[in-house]
Amino acid sequence: MKQINTHSRVLWITQGAVIAALYVVLTIVFQPISFGPVQVRISEILTILPLFTSAAVPGLFVGCILANILGGAIVWDVIFDSIATLIGAVAAYYLRFNRWLVPLPPIAANALIVPFVLWYGYGITDISIYFMMLYVAAGEVVSCYILGEILATVLTKYKKVIFENNGN
Repeated sequence: MKQINTHSRVLWITQGAVIAALYVVLTIVFQPISFGPVQVRISEILTILPLFTSAAVPGLFVGCILANILGGAIVWDVIFDSIATLIGAVAAYYLRFNRWLVPLPPIAANALIVPFVLWYGYGITDISIYFMMLYVAAGEVVSCYILGEILATVLTKYKKVIFENNGN
């Protein structure tokens, strides 16, 4: 079994905490477009980060939980939206060897889970659940693929500085 030194553990925890904090800030700053049936959650650009570090997985999960709580989401939204983010982040981490596949799991997880929370949790029934899936997926494509790929391009240039080898 590979032994990870204390420096690497601290770095991993710090990276996760910074990712969580960034997720919260981006969600709250862009709150008007972060919630609802038609949303482009800018914080979802961070779902590209499992490409660089496994610390992004818990960071995105915790960030989503905190952002939803601070954003005034109902308990079902806090739970299921965060689970969707966790599923997307874990799958993205496993697909990290193909940069172009990394955004797909967050898009799919959110498109399949969030509309049910909107329908049953918030009672948004004037829009078909299938249309909500399309709306959420479209917003995720903007955040994860378009904006996320711009972020990935920039971070790739600086990955050795930002994501120092931490045992991943």
